[in-house]
Parts: sequence; structure tokens; C-alpha cells
Amino acid sequence: MNYTQGSLGRVFAARLEDGESLYDVVEEIARRENIKAASVLGIGGMRSGKVVTGPESPTGEIVPHYEEFDDARELVGVGTLFMSEGKPSLHFHAGIGRGESALVGCPRGGMSVFLVLEAIIIELLDVKAERALDEGSGLKLLKIAPVAAGV
Repeated sequence: MNYTQGSLGRVFAARLEDGESLYDVVEEIARRENIKAASVLGIGGMRSGKVVTGPESPTGEIVPHYEEFDDARELVGVGTLFMSEGKPSLHFHAGIGRGESALVGCPRGGMSVFLVLEAIIIELLDVKAERALDEGSGLKLLKIAPVAAGV
């Protein structure tokens, strides 16, 4: 386990509009406002999406399994934002449903807001962490500078 300590900074509330992408909007706000680390909450509607719902296989090379939809669904989700290669990078997971059908996963394959989606970005200060390529998995994983003993 690796962990670090920080404190809360600014809080941003955003209303996304029809057709926008949560990833694009949150990462753009982070660029504009110089946010290096944050927690992100999202609630609203998705018109369409391509959601990673796990790997194709639990062994061997990690290949994401995608589920797609284009029928307007409800979303509630949480995520983190950290820098990766000098740019803000959102990692977001959500429960996305319509009627009795539900998906839980990461809509990183693409998403489009249906009517409105609200996002809250809670800035984390003094958190020494970034997403970096992990050679073993081939994924960009969170690399944390640990808290010094006795601090």
C-alpha cells in the first residue's frame, strides 16, 4: 500500500450540456484552473457511451471489455483526477442505467451527456501523486510519493 496526505482546496460545480463529454469538460476545467489533483462526483444523464466493464480475460494481457449504448440513461459516478504526462487525467467509474438494465464501469471509451449532467470537482492540495505507465500491466496507474515517517 502507498498513500499520501493532503488537504482540501477549491470546490467547482459544473453543469454539462447535451452532447458534452464529462472527461473533456472536467479535464478542461482542471487545465484552466491549474488543478493537479481532485475528487470528482457526477450525476445526470448520458445519451450514449462506451463503457469498460472489466477485462476480456482475468489472465494474460489486459484487454478492456466494452459495452455500448445509445438510448439515454441515468448516471451516478465518482472519479479521481491526477496529472499524467503533464496533463490532467480523469479516472471515472459510474453506475449507468435505464429501466431494469444497468452497467457499472468506466465510460472512458466515449460518452455523451443527455440533457444535463452535474459535476462537482473537489481539489486536493499537497497530494504528491501522478498517473504513470506501469510496465507490468501496460496501464497508467497512480504513482504516489509516500508520506514521510513522523510527519
